[in-house]
Amino acid sequence: MNEQSYFESLSDETRRRILVLILKHEELCVCELFQALDVPQPKMSRHLAVLRDAEVLAQRREGTWVFYRLEPQLPAWAYRMLGLMVEGVENAVCYREDAERLAKATNRPVRCAA
Repeated sequence: MNEQSYFESLSDETRRRILVLILKHEELCVCELFQALDVPQPKMSRHLAVLRDAEVLAQRREGTWVFYRLEPQLPAWAYRMLGLMVEGVENAVCYREDAERLAKATNRPVRCAA
C-alpha cells in the first residue's frame, strides 16, 4: 500500500462518507452507495475507483452486482485510522442522512456470499 495514495483517497468528503457506510455495513453494492449518498452513479464509480486504486477497498462481483468492502490486506494502522475517522464523524448530519437513505433504499441486492 502506498501511504500517500491512502491519505489522498481520504481527502475527499464523498469518499469518507463511502468509507463510513462500508465500515458500518461491512459490504455494500454500488447501487446502495449511490442511493445512500444521493450522488449520480458515474460519480460514485469514480470515487470507488480512487479507493480501489489506493488499495483501501476491494470489490467482488455477484451476478450483475458489484460489492465493495475494506481491502482484506489493509494494514492495521490504516484500519485503525478509518475506525477513528468513523468515531469522529458519526454524529455529523450528512453521515446520519446517508445512513437513513440507505435504510430506506429500495431494490437492495440480496447477498449470497460475502
